[in-house]
Amino acid sequence: MADVNIHSLKALAIFKTLFEAGTASQAARTLGITQSGVSRSLAQLEENLGIQLFLREKNRLVATPEAREVYDEILRLMGNIEELRHSVLALKEFGTSRLRIAAIPGLSFGFVPRLVAALLEENRQFSVSLDMMSSHEVQLAVESSHADIGFVTLPITSRVLRVDPWFTTEAVCLVPERHPLAARERVEVQDLRDQHLVISNQPSISTNPLLELTSQHRVRIAGKTEANIGTITALVASHVGITVMNPITAQDQLAPRDGVVMRPFSPAMAFSFGLVYRDNWKQARVLDFLRGRGRAQLAGYPCVALDEALSE
Repeated sequence: MADVNIHSLKALAIFKTLFEAGTASQAARTLGITQSGVSRSLAQLEENLGIQLFLREKNRLVATPEAREVYDEILRLMGNIEELRHSVLALKEFGTSRLRIAAIPGLSFGFVPRLVAALLEENRQFSVSLDMMSSHEVQLAVESSHADIGFVTLPITSRVLRVDPWFTTEAVCLVPERHPLAARERVEVQDLRDQHLVISNQPSISTNPLLELTSQHRVRIAGKTEANIGTITALVASHVGITVMNPITAQDQLAPRDGVVMRPFSPAMAFSFGLVYRDNWKQARVLDFLRGRGRAQLAGYPCVALDEALSE
């Protein structure tokens, strides 16, 4: 009956060397043991497994098809052991060896990916998954343990999650560089009169803060194009219209060749973002790493005010 246990590991290591070397004498020289020791180990392994691994032909060892399969399994085992070693290193450094992140689209075009890159710079074997979804979906994913941490738009209410407010930004107006409003130092809500707006598509018009603002100030717009947040800056660059959005998303998506400028916008429209996680993650060292690196990254964005979780 096949018997593979912790005591078989040495015999398996000898078998691997023998399989690669082709002869018992070469395997013995590689391992620094006697040729008879190699032969005894092979015989014991074959007895334990109940499988003949080599045919003895005229003082030669010829590997059987079963030997090839055992060899392939050993390679997989060694890969798993190496993966375990890296996981232990990550556990020592971050308190976890894997991290499942769910993030809102507004932070997923640059801010969160750079956090992931910084994490992997510390340990390339760290396992990370990143999913982009709406703020409500992020909350549900973390609550249900489908994600470990989540980046959300605040405020949110949850009975099971810890919520770290991270930072607040003030909206900026994006206009093509040759647009008349590009010459303004600041764009006012009244300046949006008769302008075509590019806005994030929402299930209800009443949920769009920019449309609510224009309605409150009795500013009649020429029209609107609703689009996924990932295409809004491209639409502005293509002269479809102008938009008002948070500067994190805008800066992460824009390139100089796009020919789009950012201008402060009045009255102020605030966007607040935070990190959510379950209670059992509150002591994870990876959170401290992300907070520290997030604080450094945010220094490169305009109109950002750090909340207590990052400002300490």
